[in-house]
Amino acid sequence: MKIPVFPTVDIKWLLENISNPAVKVLESKLKPIGAKEDWESGYKIPGAVLLDIEEDFSDKNSDLPHTLLSEEEFGKAAQRLGINQSDILVIYDQVGVYSSPRAWWMFKAMGHENVFVLDGGFPAWEKAGQKTVIAEWSPMPQGNFKASFQPQWFFDTQNVLDNLENTEVQILDARSAGRFYGSAPEPRAGMRGGHMPNAGNLPFDEVLNGHFLKSPRELKTIFAEKAKINQKMVMTCGSGVTASILALAAIVAGKTNVAVYDGSWSEWGRPGDLPVVL
Repeated sequence: MKIPVFPTVDIKWLLENISNPAVKVLESKLKPIGAKEDWESGYKIPGAVLLDIEEDFSDKNSDLPHTLLSEEEFGKAAQRLGINQSDILVIYDQVGVYSSPRAWWMFKAMGHENVFVLDGGFPAWEKAGQKTVIAEWSPMPQGNFKASFQPQWFFDTQNVLDNLENTEVQILDARSAGRFYGSAPEPRAGMRGGHMPNAGNLPFDEVLNGHFLKSPRELKTIFAEKAKINQKMVMTCGSGVTASILALAAIVAGKTNVAVYDGSWSEWGRPGDLPVVL
């Protein structure tokens, strides 16, 4: 089996490799803000295992939404899904490319090399006429996955503060222009409007083409306008989800030094002394 070069795979690759026991398909679940209660289709890709970000892969001791688990707890959660150290993970979601990049980033931050996002997600799989089954989730045999935290993928508030004036670090905000400039309200109550000093704005939908990521060529053009190739890029958004879409897109575009600010605006935008500009 040929390991993909990009951090995404298409339907053709998955069809050719889904029967390989080394390939494990995960459905990443995270309800989008404002989505209806019936936002899920009720079906899944055959053989997929449920990765519920909110329930099983978020730090319940944090007052921030779906923040990254500790190394130890992440390893336990992955083992409960039957994930092994040698597995090739393919992650999709019910929206297209939405929460699957968040799950991809989490596994990269925890040291798993062979993890990929199914470009287009479940909508593309279904539209292509591929087989689906009712979304029933059975307990899995214990896996042997062992997390190994990779700090280069992760930024916290202090990391951001330390690099606001660093010309070799580019902070990119995936929120809409209205939220970035404070002219549109934040969806979470109590948040300040505006953005971090010296941050750039790249709304996440600008790297998407419907349910899919834009092509590598298009993404190279987009990121060439946002940051030099040798810069560290730190993605932020409302809560670290759409920031992960930018992180995935940046890697596809050829960037190699990418991180996500886990707390994002849910942390930075709270009332307090962290600097905010409009």
